[in-house]
Amino acid sequence: MFSSQIGSNELGAAFSRRQALKSAGTGFGYLALANLLGQNASQVRAESAGPAAPGPLALKAPHFPAKAKRIIFLFMQGAISQMDTWEYKAKLQAEDGKVGPGGGTLTASKFKFAQHGQTGTWVSDLYPHTAKHVDKLCFIRGLHTDTPAHPQAVIQLHTGAALASLTRPSMGAWLMYGLGTENQDLPGYVTINPPPNFGGAINYGSAFLPAHFQGTKINDTGYVPNLKAQTVSTLQRKQLDLVQSMNRDLSSKSGAPDELDGIIQSYELAFKMQGKVPELLDISKEPQSIQDSYGVKPGPAGSFARQCLMARRLSEAGVRFVEICHPGWDQHNNLHQGLIRNSAATDQPTAALLADLEQRGMLEDTLVLFGSEFGRLPTAQGPDGRDHNITGYPMWLAGAGVKKGFSYGNTDEYGTTAVEGRMHTTDLHATLLALMGLDHEKMTYRYAGRDFRLTDVAGQVVKEIFA
Repeated sequence: MFSSQIGSNELGAAFSRRQALKSAGTGFGYLALANLLGQNASQVRAESAGPAAPGPLALKAPHFPAKAKRIIFLFMQGAISQMDTWEYKAKLQAEDGKVGPGGGTLTASKFKFAQHGQTGTWVSDLYPHTAKHVDKLCFIRGLHTDTPAHPQAVIQLHTGAALASLTRPSMGAWLMYGLGTENQDLPGYVTINPPPNFGGAINYGSAFLPAHFQGTKINDTGYVPNLKAQTVSTLQRKQLDLVQSMNRDLSSKSGAPDELDGIIQSYELAFKMQGKVPELLDISKEPQSIQDSYGVKPGPAGSFARQCLMARRLSEAGVRFVEICHPGWDQHNNLHQGLIRNSAATDQPTAALLADLEQRGMLEDTLVLFGSEFGRLPTAQGPDGRDHNITGYPMWLAGAGVKKGFSYGNTDEYGTTAVEGRMHTTDLHATLLALMGLDHEKMTYRYAGRDFRLTDVAGQVVKEIFA
């Protein structure tokens, strides 16, 4: 199918097609090749409200008018303790030290709660900056999920499937597949500092979807693995043109893999990214006043602030889905000092992101999601800790398409179990897709003889939170 020698470089040495794939487009196309060529037995079946757009990454029409154009997901990995941050439970505070209904010692929060904004929303003193924006927030308070194990719960939040052995495309990959990207010179899906464990690349991968839909991993200093060109740009451009020419010749022949168009797109995107991405991720170009508002500082203490500012810059440039991560919320011990440390790192940047998006008019079409894979229990674990809680916990949304200063659902009087407005992870996924203009039941991909979707065979859209 492929010839073994396809050309020579400027020094006259012969190079193979495989070598050209490795160097052209900084190797991105080569990395995608095996995945993409392995998909030729799969059939895409995404129903669309409009005609199919040319190219796999080009803009596609949603199923119905979208309320949001893009998502920024602030992921607090490890399970933030809701009764110490966003959930004030008067009975828990009053019965501190007593035995709870399900056993265990009830443990009141040691942090002070106060009501904020015109809505009078309760927030603890761990989040004083974000508390100023509560009238913009839409709380989902009745979430529940399937497994109390971090790896499975993180994977389920990102892909809809709780088992790593049942690898599914990530939510960002589904969005790319369904809607394409607004900027053909940039990846449509970027993940900043994703957790290296708890599923790793599964959480931003494309699984059986073509590889050009997977997330592009970067870190909070703007480093993108393998982005630096290995050859001078003029030679690289010649190599890439040669490979692309051969791909187009092959695609015109009978029996050519359907995924060649995607390979061509992957090569071109990687080449364009070399010039665009480093400049975009250089937050030193931002005015000092903006950097100060986010709390940008050197070193690990400023990591989340840098991520938030990068997320705004990427979203402003047309990236469809940006996820940023703050780890270390799994506080089975050292709960209170851990909460103080983590909230201090995330509060000011989160508030600044909301304010910055609003000031630029971007909050009108950007959806911000803040939350963890599950919550924590109101009972004590050891002298200073809380265990996992998958039966009732909150997240919040802000921005495009959701009600402001609104709460949907609730947990019981101790904060243990969702009793009103219960939402499973699949309901959250269905609702997020709907806000982006996508019908979760229609957005499918045929693979291995069946139609797959992000929500599998479940998922209900919670329209009660829609503005």
